[in-house]
Amino acid sequence: ADAAVLVIASPTGEFEAGIAKTGQTREHALLAFTLGVKQMIVAINKMDEKTTNYSKARYDEIVKETSSFVKKIGYNPEKIAFVPISGFNGDNMLEKSPNMAWYNGPTLLEALDNIIEPKRPSDKPLRVPLQDVYKIGGIGTVPVGRVETGILKPNMIVQFAPGNAQTEVKSVEMHHVALPEAVPGDNVGFNVKNLSVKDIRRGMVASDVKNDPAREAESFNAQVIILNHPGQIHA
Repeated sequence: ADAAVLVIASPTGEFEAGIAKTGQTREHALLAFTLGVKQMIVAINKMDEKTTNYSKARYDEIVKETSSFVKKIGYNPEKIAFVPISGFNGDNMLEKSPNMAWYNGPTLLEALDNIIEPKRPSDKPLRVPLQDVYKIGGIGTVPVGRVETGILKPNMIVQFAPGNAQTEVKSVEMHHVALPEAVPGDNVGFNVKNLSVKDIRRGMVASDVKNDPAREAESFNAQVIILNHPGQIHA
């Protein structure tokens, strides 16, 4: 994801429960940072609720508390837009709300428009982890997955790892629209020649045979992050 929108409930009790040690707000922020999402917007929702009643004091309190814990996770609070909204009434969603005249920041839509699009790793070797493989009548075998790195094009010869199954890509589609090429971030389906659903499966990785194709490894280094565990972890 290019950015995360952390939605926080402003009513008394709901916000406090969310940022508690095992609260979902804290967990979602940690998960976003762990997954490499560097840009964040905080939408402070339910500002219309009677215990909040569009209160600037409550907004300031939530901004202060949230800034403290997202900073500990690794985010810079000064680069985060804290937008007070009412999803139910539409306050500060698309247009500035007269109910919160004290707020001078962007609307939620403006905050989304201000997100800086990150550089796509399209210059790296192709890697497409398969999410599933379908057999479609009249078309054939269609693996689907998200392009993580590189570029996927029709007529390209791809290899699936583990194993050495190779095939030509006949076409690439996203949301039923044919693409001349798929780039990192695109969730696509691509029609392949001479392979059945028995030859390739979920979990395999497609790569370009001519550019550093993916291969099996005896071992690899991994970073494992545990969000919550009830007891002691030991070997």
